[in-house]
Amino acid sequence: MTAIAHFIAISLYLGAAALAAAPFARPVPAPVTGVTRVLALGVLAHAVALLAATHELGHFPITGLGPALSFAGFVLAVTLLVVECLAREVSLTLAAAPLVALCTVTANLIGMQTLAPIDGAQGAWLTSHIALSFAGIAAYATAAAAGAVYLAEHRELRSRRFGVLFRFFPPLETLDRVNHLASLGGWLGLTLGVALAFAYSAAYGFGDLPQLIWGTAAWLGITTLAVGRVLGGWRARRAALVASLTFAAVVALYVIARLTVSGPGRFL
Repeated sequence: MTAIAHFIAISLYLGAAALAAAPFARPVPAPVTGVTRVLALGVLAHAVALLAATHELGHFPITGLGPALSFAGFVLAVTLLVVECLAREVSLTLAAAPLVALCTVTANLIGMQTLAPIDGAQGAWLTSHIALSFAGIAAYATAAAAGAVYLAEHRELRSRRFGVLFRFFPPLETLDRVNHLASLGGWLGLTLGVALAFAYSAAYGFGDLPQLIWGTAAWLGITTLAVGRVLGGWRARRAALVASLTFAAVVALYVIARLTVSGPGRFL
């Protein structure tokens, strides 16, 4: 049941991205309603997959690489759906929905094996760290997606081509606002998540150095972006560029960290 629900969610995420790309193939209005409905169905199917895994395992699947990737994809999909509904545009789906599908496909291939559950305050502490960290990463990914779309549209505007990108994408002000709000939300989530991670490691004598380094690097990346926006007076284009580049670096570092981990850890 878990694999089937995951497959349905993956298909819907890719379908949402394909539907969002329709205006590139023919001159039609952006299908906001259709894309958000397909995304919502994908989120629903993904939730069913997580609930089915919870039933099979006897606890919520959030530790272990496969479950972590699936939960990360789910949180990112929910964030994407909320942003697209509020902004009433679908360009972010082009960048983020394939990433969600990739996380979910990888989770399905790896399997939903989790670590032994932890009860009591220690378990609640660990779960809070993971949930907040994933929420922060999802917001960070949203800021990066908005930044990438902003850069593409800004280049179109400067070239004075005013082609399909310019007609289809939302105003630069909207993308900049999404980038700004998502960067602040990502900083808050990751700050709390990383703080809980280090406190957990100190309290229970448990830590996975590569993953702790990665978490710190992710926090430094989103902190640089948030501080630059709030205190540095960064202009929209600079913030978009920093968001895109730092998030790409964080993803690359995550892959390196996972490859160097000798065994399954309880951190991201």
